[in-house]
Formats: sequence, C-alpha cells, structure tokens
Amino acid sequence: MKLIKFAIPAIVAGLGLLVTSTASFAKPEDTKATKKPCTFCHVTAKGGKDLTDAGKYYKDNAKSLEGYTPKK
Repeated sequence: MKLIKFAIPAIVAGLGLLVTSTASFAKPEDTKATKKPCTFCHVTAKGGKDLTDAGKYYKDNAKSLEGYTPKK
C-alpha cells in the first residue's frame, strides 16, 4: 500500500514532464560558433525544423555560414 502512495504521484509527475516538454533541435554550441541569435537560422526562437534561408545554408554547408550572403 505504501508503494502505491508514492508510485502513482511519481508516474503522474513523470508523464506530466514527458507531455509538457518539447523537442529541441538547435544546439547551444551552434549559437556560440556562429555568434548569431536563434532566429537567424530558425523561423521562431524556439528552434525546430522550420529553418530560414540562413539555417538551410548552415545545415547544407557542414555547419558553416562562411560565404553566406542574406537575400535582400
């Protein structure tokens, strides 16, 4: 009976964390390497798979922005 008193809240808390957490695709080391804000490469500050032209260039060019020129 004691086990149930602790197991059920632990399971509920664990499931709550799992449901409310979001996937993270951008990495802090990329931000440090480029010295650019998240929104330079991602459509939103949350990151994710929706990339701007700069993000697509960075992904396709071995994680480098060297040679990238923004479209006007």
